[in-house]
Amino acid sequence: MSISSINYGSSVLGAQVRNINQQLTDLSTQLSTGKLSQNYSGMGTNEGFAIASRAQLSNIAAYTDTITNVNVNINLENTALQSLATIRNTVQTGSATSSQDLNVNGQTVAQNTAAAQFGSMVGVLNTQSGNRYLFSGTAYNTQSVANAGDIINGTTTQAGLKTVMAERQAADLGANGMGRLVLATPQPTPSSVKVSEDVAGSPFGLKIAAVSSTLTGATVTGPSGSPVSFSVDLNGVNPKDGDKLSVQFTLPDGSTEQVDLTASSATPTPVGSFAIDPGNPNVVPAVAPNPNITATNLNTALNTAITKLANTSLVAASAVTAGDNFFNTDSSAIGAAKTNQATPAAPISGTTALSGTAPSDSIAPGFSAGDSITVNGTTLSFVASGATGNQLNVGDSIQTLMSKIDAITGTSRPSTIHGGSITINTDDAASLSISGSTPGATAALGALGFSSAPITATQPPLRVGSSPASSATTLVNGSATTVKWYTGNDGPGSARSTAVARVDDSVTVQYGAQADEDAIRKQLQAVAVYGTFSTSPTGQYSGAQVAALSLRTTQALTPQPGQQKIEDIQTDIAMAQNTMKDASTRQTQAKAQLQNIVDQAESASPDQVASEILSLQNALQASYQTTANLAQLSLVKYL
Repeated sequence: MSISSINYGSSVLGAQVRNINQQLTDLSTQLSTGKLSQNYSGMGTNEGFAIASRAQLSNIAAYTDTITNVNVNINLENTALQSLATIRNTVQTGSATSSQDLNVNGQTVAQNTAAAQFGSMVGVLNTQSGNRYLFSGTAYNTQSVANAGDIINGTTTQAGLKTVMAERQAADLGANGMGRLVLATPQPTPSSVKVSEDVAGSPFGLKIAAVSSTLTGATVTGPSGSPVSFSVDLNGVNPKDGDKLSVQFTLPDGSTEQVDLTASSATPTPVGSFAIDPGNPNVVPAVAPNPNITATNLNTALNTAITKLANTSLVAASAVTAGDNFFNTDSSAIGAAKTNQATPAAPISGTTALSGTAPSDSIAPGFSAGDSITVNGTTLSFVASGATGNQLNVGDSIQTLMSKIDAITGTSRPSTIHGGSITINTDDAASLSISGSTPGATAALGALGFSSAPITATQPPLRVGSSPASSATTLVNGSATTVKWYTGNDGPGSARSTAVARVDDSVTVQYGAQADEDAIRKQLQAVAVYGTFSTSPTGQYSGAQVAALSLRTTQALTPQPGQQKIEDIQTDIAMAQNTMKDASTRQTQAKAQLQNIVDQAESASPDQVASEILSLQNALQASYQTTANLAQLSLVKYL
């Protein structure tokens, strides 16, 4: 029989010593790292909470980075917008208060300032944050606005604003310099005068809006007809001193101007008056006053007044409208409507009914109950009576129809009708689509002058349609031959939605911006037109032209109720910034709580670890002493 030796390492006491050593090693690691364990298995039962908390802390860190980056973009946007507001105020003050003295280039000091400020605006709108253009919408890798020089002067293949303005001025003035108005020569009768627009439905020149008269014995006819005209017949009777003829004109920019001519027997004839023929009582036989001569004097005075209006306010309005044609992404559809059924037939007007039987004032063919049209995807139905919502009575007026269409398109400029020509305005030329859903409705739309289906708007920029411009009668799509000033994203949707960031689990912010937003575009347009316009330094009407344009520029740069302002954009992005600030505050609080959960689950208390180490060291020392004593034990000592 053999007897196995006693192995200390396999003894209970040896195992206890090894266990204490391992505990000491673990505690030493905890003391040096501050962690309960270097692996999840050693963390204990609360580690599941710690893992979930770590995931949330990681999300918060990502949101913090996003908020930091978005704040950089918003701060740069706000700085740029503030610069735009400063430029607006500078140019507005200059246009309102600066002297109208012209330099050798036919511009005022305020206009020179505006030209320089336009270049500054372009630079501001091309602001970048990293490689992101802040005013390009979703096309953030694309420069927001074309170069200032190209916008104004064009390129080798495309026309700039200066060319568009010159073409439009020629088209609005006409070959005779009278705003496309024609004074009948000879006069219709020896005692009458007649003024007419040159072409029906033309977008150019002065439009006759209204005529009123206090001329004794005179008959005023119109404005009516196609093209629109009016006439005044003195009927062989001289007016009295102080009698007046007033004619109101609509200018291309939508403004109105009135010409007042007063009958006068004073010598010399005062400005704004026409001479009443006195005859000649001092000869034998005496010559009686002649109304025919008075009519000729009225005709001459009208010619002078219209020429002055055309070469002053019309020139300024033409420049503003050319700027709109070049910059504005809004546009319109124009229909030259047929005459109505009334006897005698005349151009349709806003009061003309959508359906009726001759000789009523209605279109033919008209709309019938059961017809419908589709406007930008919304259906308008025609009923016999009792229309509600998106319905119209067949006996309603054309103006009612246009108002319904405007409500659907959301245009900022109401649609109009003048001289039988209907203009449907839209703030988004790309989206306008009007079509007949039934054959009868299609035919009725044709009677309104819209022969193509669907009805769409001409895409800007708009250019004078033919050469020579002085006799042109249409505006056409000039995108192929004209500089595109805005080169960023121009798709549907709000500008703010072109940049979206998630800053919390359930919170997103929108902070995009586009240079073609109304407030920015209108300011850029007004400053560009004012800084580009020039005239003859010594022209008869030059000072009045610049004065009229200065007034329009001041008005254009004055924020109007209901229209977007630069400050509105700043408010929008400030709200996004406030939303991020609130989210950051919540996340800071949550971060502290989550970190506390992690710390409680994973961190080791230095004091507790030190105490446990001391306790284990004492236990280990005792074990070693016991081991040493046992090692010295012999049978003799044991006995």
